[in-house]
Amino acid sequence: METVKMAQKSLYAIFSATGTTERAAQRIADLTGGTLHNIAPEVVYTDSDLDWRDSLSRSYVEMHNRDFRPALKDSVTDMSNYSVVFIGYPNWWNTHPTIINTFIEANDLQGKTVIPFMTSGGSNIINSEKELRESYPSLNFADGLLMNDVSDDEIKAWLKKIGI
Repeated sequence: METVKMAQKSLYAIFSATGTTERAAQRIADLTGGTLHNIAPEVVYTDSDLDWRDSLSRSYVEMHNRDFRPALKDSVTDMSNYSVVFIGYPNWWNTHPTIINTFIEANDLQGKTVIPFMTSGGSNIINSEKELRESYPSLNFADGLLMNDVSDDEIKAWLKKIGI
């Protein structure tokens, strides 16, 4: 597999409750190099926690209170060696899970290029990007990518388009 030469050192911070987003992050990392970092909740999500149809499930409760910040297992990551931070996550309720806010708020991303990417069963990344930009206007966000069914060539074209 041909890799894309990265001029900057990249971190791939991912929240992957079921492994889908982790596989997507690994595809990007395989193409570009970089370090994977798991955004791990202090309390792991169970299958019942992830049942989006159950209004009492943990994910439902968290996503219906956008101020909620799930605790992280390891809250702070040393960002000093990275100029580019990819943040990957699954689509929850047409946006990013609140644990992504926890990660962003626990780490100094000022001066970094922050690049979201999402996995989803049927939604796009547009609303999530909009909410991230509105919530964190001082951060430098590049355009994200919905990773569903994209080829390596499409990933490379996206990276080229955003200047990575």
